[in-house]
Amino acid sequence: MSRGGRHVYGALSVLAAGALVLTGCSKGGSDSGGNDKKDQENAKRQQASIKFGGTADSTGPAADVPDAKSGGTMEVLQRDSYAHLDPAQIYVSDEGSVATLLHRGLTGYKATSNDGSKHEVVGDLATDSGTTTDGGKTWKYTLKDGIKFQDGSPITSKDFRHTFERLFAPFINQGPTYLQQWLADSPGTAYRKLLKDGPYKGKHLPSSILETPDDKTIIFHFKTAHPDLPYALAMAGYAVVSEKGDTKEKYDKAPVVTGPYKIQSFKSGKSMVLVKNTNWDPKTDPIRHQYVDQFNITFNQQFETSTKALLADSGADQTGLSFNNQVDAGNLSNVLKDPKMKARTVSGYQPYVGQMNINMSHPALKDKTIREAIAYALPVTPFVRAYGGTDAMEVAGGLISPTVSGYDAAFDPWGKKKKPAGDPDKARELLKKAGKLNMKLTFGYINTPEGQQYSTAMAAGLKKAGFNVQRQEIPAETYYDQVSKLDNNYDIFHTAWGADWPSASTVLPPLYDGRVIADGAQNYSQINDPKVNSEIDRINQITDPVKSAAEWEKLDQYIVKDVVNVVPTAYYKQTQIAGSKVGGLVYDDVIGGVDPRRLFIK
Repeated sequence: MSRGGRHVYGALSVLAAGALVLTGCSKGGSDSGGNDKKDQENAKRQQASIKFGGTADSTGPAADVPDAKSGGTMEVLQRDSYAHLDPAQIYVSDEGSVATLLHRGLTGYKATSNDGSKHEVVGDLATDSGTTTDGGKTWKYTLKDGIKFQDGSPITSKDFRHTFERLFAPFINQGPTYLQQWLADSPGTAYRKLLKDGPYKGKHLPSSILETPDDKTIIFHFKTAHPDLPYALAMAGYAVVSEKGDTKEKYDKAPVVTGPYKIQSFKSGKSMVLVKNTNWDPKTDPIRHQYVDQFNITFNQQFETSTKALLADSGADQTGLSFNNQVDAGNLSNVLKDPKMKARTVSGYQPYVGQMNINMSHPALKDKTIREAIAYALPVTPFVRAYGGTDAMEVAGGLISPTVSGYDAAFDPWGKKKKPAGDPDKARELLKKAGKLNMKLTFGYINTPEGQQYSTAMAAGLKKAGFNVQRQEIPAETYYDQVSKLDNNYDIFHTAWGADWPSASTVLPPLYDGRVIADGAQNYSQINDPKVNSEIDRINQITDPVKSAAEWEKLDQYIVKDVVNVVPTAYYKQTQIAGSKVGGLVYDDVIGGVDPRRLFIK
């Protein structure tokens, strides 16, 4: 999923401000003495498979959070407003975080420890995580009793049929596509042919594919085994949508929700207020809590602004935090050093990998020599520094995160780990060879203090190698919508992606399968390489997770070293801070940040 836009295990796609603009000459870092051993243990832990729970595991209410109290209003300081609230359109981390309070699906991730490090996939609206008797070709789900939408209407299998059929409609173009492709038994965007207009013109998926024999039963029939279905269904993108309340495109701003909170008001770009959903029954929910009476969310709060407010810890900010904003670069080292801050901060390794996309649809960039020049020239130091140095980032060599099985720490084809400031001399040689010295590059960057800082310094590094770089700002709220347009005019732009569950099958196929090139899809670089496409199909058929992880890493290396459509930049870490009166503060591995579902006011 995309980060802040970023993505995370089946739930959620995220982007501190340094005082100086640095042109990339020395290794980015900080002086806090970060614990590398702890980071690596954290990352390794996240590679482990998450088990599927049965009926007992799926029964509510959720286990009490220690010392939790009910009541009060919590202030939430967010950088980006929410571009999408329709679950089918949610595939970035900030929207995914708020979705944990608003939306429910057939399955979900339940924390089984109070530190956010252990989880299992359980039945959310379903009675269990799903049953299959043929290795994953057929999956059956039974809905729980007493589940309702916010308007009090019962949730039935008809709503789920509608939910899954509307995924095929043309206006749904931002969310995950695993289920659609599995139902259609087709890679890429060809799945849309199965139900071209969704359910809106009276057509439906046949019972041989999706069966709803009664109000409480949903049965999936796949031609190919998909043992990962419970993971996929836990994504916000597959949460239930009310058939009666579906307003198509308008649903994106005013969904009919099922979680413990509902939207009282939403002023895009300004604020959102969440209040308790009185038709949410905790007895049906093994995952979420409803301790806080109200969440007041304020947007356009940059990382530095939110950090300073929460550090000051006065007035309403004592009951404040951010679901997604991290501690800004200027304050990060001091916060991590200060023992008084320990109770108010949480940190963790995230599954996200940053990458500079090279737009393969632009004629000049079809020349591999030029793409190699970009790869050598690109300085990573400014990017790492913009977010707080090595406390916030680790220089990346490949596209598979340290949190995902198959990661190879030694892979570094462009020498970024040894030369994070780039190699402009090598790049200039390649540009001369291609006869393209002073070639124009349009660099699309996210319009935040961090984006302004790193893009300015990265552009300077590319100019040093012989490129004529023109920076072009993109609003943070719609950043991923803009860069996922096929006809965008950006030659290079940065994105970050995290595995949707702990497998590289949720990293390489969505990003690099040429058959998924479409408006709104996540193949941002528009790579369409026959070997990559065929390898995706081959590796997806390997059932042994150890063998498949090794093959995914080989494909990772081919993409980075031989295709050169992206340049990996950094693996993400995150530190967040809260006011002194915020309780239940935990960094959740699956969410990749603060867990909103367990928060309370002390």
